[in-house]
Amino acid sequence: MTRVTFHINVGPKLPYACRLLRKAQQRFARVVVLAQRPALEPLSRALWTLSPTDFVPHCILPAPERLSHRSPLVLCDDLHWAPPADLLVNLCDAWPERCDAFERIIELVGLQDDERRQARQRWKHYLAAGCDVQSHDVQKNSDVAGASGE
Repeated sequence: MTRVTFHINVGPKLPYACRLLRKAQQRFARVVVLAQRPALEPLSRALWTLSPTDFVPHCILPAPERLSHRSPLVLCDDLHWAPPADLLVNLCDAWPERCDAFERIIELVGLQDDERRQARQRWKHYLAAGCDVQSHDVQKNSDVAGASGE
């Protein structure tokens, strides 16, 4: 059964997503990030410049299969081409079509009403699909717990 965790009350999503992905990568998780195509390049740049001492190896699909299957972190806008992974981080407003293909899914929900409304729809979809759905309020807990399966 897929476990879905909604990280709610996320301020700026990009820095939070980078910290979450760094933590997952440090724990040797294979991660796929699903986002709209225009968001992939800024996320990739942010991962390269997270800090002077951090390197979060990743690739953006489409990429050669030898690269995408070796990279611990894959950024994509279509799960059809994504390699197998332990964790999906969904940065899209819609639910992922292949939610049952992942052991864990993390959804990031900001502070805006429209984001919360869309997240409620995704929550309902996951429940209907038989997923174990839970929330993690980041304002109550300032770390990015949950990136590694805790």
